[in-house]
Amino acid sequence: MAQPMAVWGIHMGEHVAARPIEQGYVAIGWPEMGDLRQYPDREALKVALARIYPDKKPGALPVDAGTLFRFCREIRAGDIVIYPSKHDRMVNVGRFRGDYAHVLGDPDEYPNHRRVEWLGRFPRNSFSQSALNEIGSFITLFAVREHAAEFLDKIGLAAPQPSDTAALPAEPATDDDTATVAVSRQAEMTTGDFVIRQIIAKLSGYEFEELVAHLLECMDYTARVTPRSGDGGVDVIAHRDKLGFEPPILKVQCKRKTDQISRPEVDQLLGTLGEGECGLFITLGSYSSQSIQLERNRPKLRLIDGEDFVELLLEHYARLAPRYRSIIPLKQIYVPDLQG
Repeated sequence: MAQPMAVWGIHMGEHVAARPIEQGYVAIGWPEMGDLRQYPDREALKVALARIYPDKKPGALPVDAGTLFRFCREIRAGDIVIYPSKHDRMVNVGRFRGDYAHVLGDPDEYPNHRRVEWLGRFPRNSFSQSALNEIGSFITLFAVREHAAEFLDKIGLAAPQPSDTAALPAEPATDDDTATVAVSRQAEMTTGDFVIRQIIAKLSGYEFEELVAHLLECMDYTARVTPRSGDGGVDVIAHRDKLGFEPPILKVQCKRKTDQISRPEVDQLLGTLGEGECGLFITLGSYSSQSIQLERNRPKLRLIDGEDFVELLLEHYARLAPRYRSIIPLKQIYVPDLQG
């Protein structure tokens, strides 16, 4: 009898960038553990984790052992994987292909690999907030149960039957510190999702340009929005000099969309720059790897993606005009400092 299809969620560090998508895999770390196939069960993994990572808290051992065991032995070819990539705020949906592999020399120190055929990439705002909350789980690898149908619908697959998901093991219990980290991360991601949803729902493309100009003014620039037509790819012009004669002058292109910005779109902005001028591209989505490489080679080019824009808006939120604070209503709360 064939095994039922399971739906898994996985998190990888932001530092992996686009490599898993471009090369067709997902991966997890714990490099000092070596090839996970040498451990026959969860108990063997717990013993090894305690020995190799002596500073790890006892409450984290069963969680990490469960993650490693699942990744190596419970995932099956044909299962579905949901990967929310933090670096570009996309939700990636794919199908596992083949068995576990231990890859030496992984550039991200994630040697435990699974091949994946990626079936679709979707902006986060394509999904309900409750679905995003489920895949915001603090565990590296977890079963997606409640909203599996919502993710599978995006790639034209039927949801697994309740009897199928019931066969998946329960998520391991976590200690207080791990749960606290989870709350902090979830608060950050939920706020970002809310801000972007509000902007898309309440502001037109031209009104978004006005918001960008206003945000630049909150950052002590003088800014003006260009006419609605004939802007040549420049939506906002900003400068430190009140009269706008002295460099540097910022030419800003704004995109109120959550998909990926391609290299030709960035090239269009670069083509408008004159002597002493800098280019700033702002989007609610992300940038292609070619666009990011271009930014690295052009010191007068800066790319602001959706996550960067949300951070800037939150940093200067107190200076925003009442109109924008009513469109994006937020209140300050305190969460644990994950860097502390």
